[in-house]
Amino acid sequence: MRNTLVLNASYEPLSTVSLQRAVVLVLQEKAVVEQAHPLRMVRATGLSVPVPRVIRLRQYVRVPFRQRAPWSRRGVLVRDQHRCAYCDRRATTVDHLVPRSRGGADSWLNTVAACAEDNQRKADRTPEQAGMVLLRRPFEPTPQAALMLALGLRAGDAAELAQWLPARPAVA
Repeated sequence: MRNTLVLNASYEPLSTVSLQRAVVLVLQEKAVVEQAHPLRMVRATGLSVPVPRVIRLRQYVRVPFRQRAPWSRRGVLVRDQHRCAYCDRRATTVDHLVPRSRGGADSWLNTVAACAEDNQRKADRTPEQAGMVLLRRPFEPTPQAALMLALGLRAGDAAELAQWLPARPAVA
């Protein structure tokens, strides 16, 4: 199941959270469900809540402007669509182009998704030293693209994102 999109009180997309976290925010009355799955419910004793696809915080949260998306292993796998950068098979690990033991950083431009076999074959070497060719170069996604990828959407697919965002209420 996809994550739940979290909107600020001003309807700006903030992030994604797990279904469990979304339900907790709604039950604590910190958020309201803006869009729910039409056929699914979360049930507990004496309680039934629609599965939220989009929630909106009740109070505005000031978020400092992010110029860069934070790096994460999961983010690299999602960015590369779980495809190995060396053989295009299903990727389950993250490979450092310049190994960490040689001063390589955990960064968007130094990491790619890799299958376990290619990651082990490359070992503690650069791709050139291991005689391996990258099928695609790593890139740093924008914060907006990282949010889209976290939702399981292709970057730049504005029409798909629009279905997640509820219509803003009219201002009088």
